[in-house]
Parts: sequence; C-alpha cells; structure tokens
Amino acid sequence: MERFDVIIIGAGPGGYEVAAELAASGSNVAVIERDKPGGTCLNRGCIPTKCLCATAAHAIEATKAAEFGVRLGEISVDYGVARMRMRRVVDNLREGVNAVLGNVRYINGEAVINPDGTISVNDRQYAADKMLIATGSKPARPAIPGIEHTITSDELLELEDTLPQRITIVGGGVIGIEFASIFCALGSKVTVVEYCKEILPLFDADIAKRLRLSLKARGVEFITGAAVKSIEEDRSVIYETRKGAASMESDLVLVATGRSPVVPSGTSEAGIELDDKGFIVVDDAMCTTRPGFYAAGDVTGICMLAHAAAAQARRALIPEAEDVELNIIPSAVFSYPEAAMVGLTPAQCTAHGIEYLECKAPYAANGKAQADGCANGVVKIVYSPATRLILGVHVLGEHASDIVAEAAALIYGMITVDDLASDLIHGHPTLSEILQAAAKTAK
Repeated sequence: MERFDVIIIGAGPGGYEVAAELAASGSNVAVIERDKPGGTCLNRGCIPTKCLCATAAHAIEATKAAEFGVRLGEISVDYGVARMRMRRVVDNLREGVNAVLGNVRYINGEAVINPDGTISVNDRQYAADKMLIATGSKPARPAIPGIEHTITSDELLELEDTLPQRITIVGGGVIGIEFASIFCALGSKVTVVEYCKEILPLFDADIAKRLRLSLKARGVEFITGAAVKSIEEDRSVIYETRKGAASMESDLVLVATGRSPVVPSGTSEAGIELDDKGFIVVDDAMCTTRPGFYAAGDVTGICMLAHAAAAQARRALIPEAEDVELNIIPSAVFSYPEAAMVGLTPAQCTAHGIEYLECKAPYAANGKAQADGCANGVVKIVYSPATRLILGVHVLGEHASDIVAEAAALIYGMITVDDLASDLIHGHPTLSEILQAAAKTAK
C-alpha cells in the first residue's frame, strides 16, 4: 500500500489548486481523477461556456459596429470555428493544469473509499493522513416523463457544427440563462421555461427582471411560473401555468434545472454522512463526519462555484487559510449583458431580519458606459442603515463580474457606504465609477 501525506479525490479547482500549494510546501500529495484534469469548470463548464459567451458577444458587437463608424459586410456565425476555438482554449488550459500538478502524484482512475479509510484505484490501495473529497457535481435530470428526449449542458457543449433552429431551455437559473444568451446571439430561436415567477431566483429580483427584459428585447422568449409536465419524442415541451396547459415546439430541449453531487463509491459505508439530497455533510472547517476526511466544492452543496471550491479546499488543508472568508463569494451570469452579485440580497436581509437600505446608479449616467455604447445597466448597493456597512452589491451591465470584485473587497474590509462615496478615488472615465456613484445616493 502506497502512503501519502494528503490524497485528494478530484482534479477540479477544489483539488488541483490546493494540491499544488501543498506540494510546493513539501507535502507528499496524490490527486486521483477518473476523467480529465480541470474538472467540470475547465472541461464542461466555466471555460467552454465563456468561450461561447465571447463568440456571442462578438456577434452582437458586430451588429452594432456601424453605430461606431465601422462598416462590416454580411455578418454570420460559423459555429464549427467557434467550437474548435473553445476546444483549443480548453486544451491549452488543461496543459497548464498538468504543469501545475508537476510535483503531485497524479493517479488516473475511479476512486473507491474503503470502510477502513483507505482508497482503492484500479485494484491498488492508497492511504494518507488527510483525505479531501472534491469530486464535484453533474447535471441533474428531473423526474419528468420524456426526460430522455432532452440533453444537458454536457451534451450541448458537444454539439457539432449545426445549431438548432429552435431550442427550449427548461430552467432559468445561471446555466439556462447563459445558454439562452449565447444561442440567441448565434441565431437560434430560444425559449426559457422557468418554474419560479422570475428567472435567477437566487439573485436580486430587480436585477433578474432587468436582465430578463434585456434578453427579451434581444429575442429570447420567457415562460415563467411554468411547470413542465412532459417532453414529447418530437421535442415538444408540455407545460402548465395558471392559464392552463400549453406546449412549445422545439428542435432541441436543454434541461438546466440544477446539479447533483458526484460522490465516490463507498462514501457512506466509510462513515461519511450524506444529507437528504446526497451532498456530503461538512462542518465549518470542511471536516466530514469521519476523522481525517474533508470535502470541498460542489459535492458539499454549499456553494457550487469553482472559486468557492478552491477556497473551501484551502480552508480544509492549509493551516494559514483556516480563517479564509467563505461568506463573501462573488457570483456572475455571463450573459449579454452580464449580471453579478456579492453579499446579501434584499430578500435575504428580510428573511434574516436584517434592516437594510438600497442605493443605486444607472450605467446611462456614466461617461465610459456612454462612450462604449453599453449604457443599459445598473449598480445597486444594499447597506445597513445603522452601521452604514455595505451588505451586498448587485450589478447588471458591461463588466458586472469585474465590478463586484471590488465590491467583495469593500465588504471584506468592512468599508461603509459613506467611505465608498467620499474617501475612495476611482479612475475616470471607468465603469467602476458607477459603484461610487451609487454610494453617493445613499440616504
């Protein structure tokens, strides 16, 4: 039996980053991965979708070029070229992950956790003082009649050169909205069917509504408050709203209704508790119910974001990172326009009995936004009326995902809305000024 200081199951962001950090500090580390290094984020999630988002953005910008005095010929999208670029970017980044893991023992195969706490891979056994489970998640398929006639985001990213003329997306969360934005820009007729009354139920309601209206103006159709009843063999979607039953014809149906955990075989038998949805139960230190075993990332169900996985893994295994802040985690939807958030929403404040006020500023009043032709957007700040501390920031518009990065630092640093309004200098003209402009409207 081969022994290590640390064994990490899963080579996604929750696994390979902390593995490299531990190896650099002198630990003997092994990473076990059944698929390709990089995890869902690199191979079937964040990176390939952002490549397609970039293609979509260029397509949209091309249609607006004449407004800036740039004359183009007929605009068309070659999805085959876009897909090849996507695969090339993924391959290049995967090589980078392999390089990062240069001092880590990489074991390719399916990990099985044995009752005695050892790990079996390909009929060989391994042991370690500490084990981290960072096996991620996979697309969830709801129990809907005819669900076999749908595809998930994994299969959608494997589409060949021909795009569907009509695509129905079941689910208006982050994944569904990103793909809706992408395929609308690439020329498909897109319909989103969402069970809740509004898309992006975890986001600020005002931001979600503004994004829905913006995407609707681009041609995306939304059916909210709708329960999907069945998917027919011809890809028709049967759904029901308060108005009754109806159907939507499609050439392709994408189901984007969330993700479910990927848990190694033998996890429960080894004394590692799972919750009622199958996620691994952990405490604040990311410890599981079996001593010496930790878990991080999607498999815990706490926050299903790549950067959250990396931070959780560091808290679990890096002593200096035991106090890393896991409650201030930015989240973004890479649609066109972008939506992003960090901290609390007004609805969350209300649910927890936290008093709050809001202040906001439009993109339209910002010089850089006007110059760039991206004046459709808003920045909203949620803050405490008593302490004036910033509780949350919510953005819709160009580079929203970048603006909330500053907001996260402000929340972490316990900066008040008044500090932001008067004491922090922002470059001019920049989009970051909108954040400060919002603070200046605080009561």
